Amino acid sequence: MHTIAIGCDPNAAEAKKEMIAFLREMGYAVTDFGSDDPVYANVAVAVASAVANGDFARGILICGTGIGVSLAANKVKGAYAALLSDVYSAERARKSNDANIACFGAFTLGIAHMKRLAEAFLTAEYVPGGASQPKVDRIRDYDH
Repeated sequence: MHTIAIGCDPNAAEAKKEMIAFLREMGYAVTDFGSDDPVYANVAVAVASAVANGDFARGILICGTGIGVSLAANKVKGAYAALLSDVYSAERARKSNDANIACFGAFTLGIAHMKRLAEAFLTAEYVPGGASQPKVDRIRDYDH
């Protein structure tokens, strides 16, 4: 089972708390990177770095819209954060793009929908060597 790093800004502290409980019920090991820092980039980079370094299999970041944390996380080499709003995209973020961090907007989605998206993201797997491989390789070329 995957290990999950999770963090958010103060706007999303309650949503993060509910997400942690949900993930633990699903059997995931979850580490909370906090929610007190109003500068969401700090927690986003901490989670992204932990995932990119291989300390965690996946990451989840939440802020008001999910936009800020996704922008910040994607600055970290080896972090591939996807802002998610629908189940199909949550699945494709993993299956087609090998994203390793899911980003959500606490003000835009609601916790029930975020849970559905997290489940879709965490249970989908990237299959190396498929039609998306050249695209994923090209994205990773930019890390160098």
